Amino acid sequence: MEPRGIELINRYKRNYGIPAQAEITEEMILAHWKLEKKLTKELLESQSENRWEVFEKAYTTLYTKLQWLNLLSEETTPPEKKYANWLEAIGSPPQKIYEVGSGQGKMIAYLAKCGFECKATEITKERGQKHIIDSPENLSWGNSDGVHLDQFEPNEFYDLVVSNQVIEHLHPDDLIVHFQSAYNILNQKGRYIFTTPHSYTGPHDISLVFKSDYPQGMHLKEYTCKELYDALKIAGYKDIYFIVPASVKKLLSNLGIKKEGQLKQLGIFYLNMMFIVEKFLSLIPSQKIRRVFGKSLKKLYLFADNIFLIAQK
Repeated sequence: MEPRGIELINRYKRNYGIPAQAEITEEMILAHWKLEKKLTKELLESQSENRWEVFEKAYTTLYTKLQWLNLLSEETTPPEKKYANWLEAIGSPPQKIYEVGSGQGKMIAYLAKCGFECKATEITKERGQKHIIDSPENLSWGNSDGVHLDQFEPNEFYDLVVSNQVIEHLHPDDLIVHFQSAYNILNQKGRYIFTTPHSYTGPHDISLVFKSDYPQGMHLKEYTCKELYDALKIAGYKDIYFIVPASVKKLLSNLGIKKEGQLKQLGIFYLNMMFIVEKFLSLIPSQKIRRVFGKSLKKLYLFADNIFLIAQK
């Protein structure tokens, strides 16, 4: 049974980071669910030649009709804490960073304030620059289709390409093209760093609010580590490793294990462990049971429901 009433409203607010006191009604949520399923169908049925047009229209429609997603979403974690793992993975400035799908621009604006030269991008003007107050001078903005990045930027120009919860929104047919175009705009030692939700603990879009076992909203595909690793290898990346979750780092620190200078080695080990756990979870036919096991293994530090990868050119 799909949740209704107060249960539905509370689940929705938790999923979108909306304050408990905000005015959200069941009718608003049902309208969101209906609209997102309709837009998702259009996105999946789009062809390569018209995909940017379809995607731009869909996301503009979503954020125009559901303005509360931009206006009411609240971030309570300070950026220096929220993006600590990102900063550790990125390193120190000066570096040139290109972000795919910047959303409201919170992460890229913070990175710019940390001294990096940053370029933020979005597929629709309903998100992006207009949500940033006091935009730093070293932060520029642009629009792109999010896939063919090398059609918008010069080759071998950036030290880093980053994306935060974006891969799952791309058309599945475009994943390898996206990775290849990111590869092209990176310099010879460039890296692509990204996060995306793990499919075995999903869905992680609005489908979660309605207790669906699989994404029916605008997470067009949620992935496993192995699927992403294989796609990155096809795209040409040499070294691929995991950014170890903060909980695991804390555990290692408590055990007296030093991690300084071992980010890559630890990340390779953790990624291989994820492959093993994924093989086990893939044997479970029910997504509902698989999700329970995945979350249990996360508590034991053996699994991460948020994939966080570095791909080295």
